[in-house]
Amino acid sequence: PAVASLRAGAYDFVVKPLDLGVLGHVVLRALQHARLDREVRRLRQEVAAREYPRTLVGASPPMRALLRRLAKAVESDASVLVTRESGTGKELVARALHDAGNRKNGPFVAVDCASIPAPILESELFGHVKGAFTDARTDRRGLFVEANGGTLFLDEIGEMPLQLQAKLLRALQQRLVRPVGSNGSIPFDARLVAATNRDLEDEAAQGRFRRDLYYRINVVQLEMPPLRARGNDVLILAQHFLAESAARSGKHVDGFVHGAAQKVLAYDWPGNVREVENCIG
Repeated sequence: PAVASLRAGAYDFVVKPLDLGVLGHVVLRALQHARLDREVRRLRQEVAAREYPRTLVGASPPMRALLRRLAKAVESDASVLVTRESGTGKELVARALHDAGNRKNGPFVAVDCASIPAPILESELFGHVKGAFTDARTDRRGLFVEANGGTLFLDEIGEMPLQLQAKLLRALQQRLVRPVGSNGSIPFDARLVAATNRDLEDEAAQGRFRRDLYYRINVVQLEMPPLRARGNDVLILAQHFLAESAARSGKHVDGFVHGAAQKVLAYDWPGNVREVENCIG
């Protein structure tokens, strides 16, 4: 009878003689199971009913607050600083700003300031003229000029050397860039969005980041909440990435079973959204 009941859909069973402690534990687990099942169904319906932007997936209060601030930032052309931990989706916020703004028909140009040595980064940003250095065989436009009419995204700006920070500040103040080795300057028209996982105010106090540049790029600040502060958003994200992965492989997947959903919710996800995507994808 017990096996037949389980096959028919019963959650669990207790044996005689009845132990009230065991019964209470089984009932508690059954209630928790039912609550989680309802939550999974609700989140599946929410994902199915709404076509989310790729990273702005979530319905938690921190994400709703971020989206409200982002909507206001879209309406202006001011410089934006996106902050907080690695893996939270800062570049995707920059892309959302670009795609929803009046520069959406222009280019979106991104550069990782942490991955490029300072001399090369200067040439990447501002361009160079032929003969400016050994490998400069032709003139090259910098990324500021390439981003004309669009958005320039400087990721990990906190890693930029102080000497280059001074040149960046001058370019932003004058809306002009001087290519390496050139005597002339070139105007540019690009919105700047920067991102960092450092506390730039503290970096400025320690002399590692120019305070005047910090004020210049921090006209609007958008803080990406870490995933551990976003509650059930992690399950929405996992469902989102699972659907993407299934679509790429041509498979149909309804969602997570109860046990998998429990594990997704229980884990802390220190790598934030990037870790969820890498795990599910």
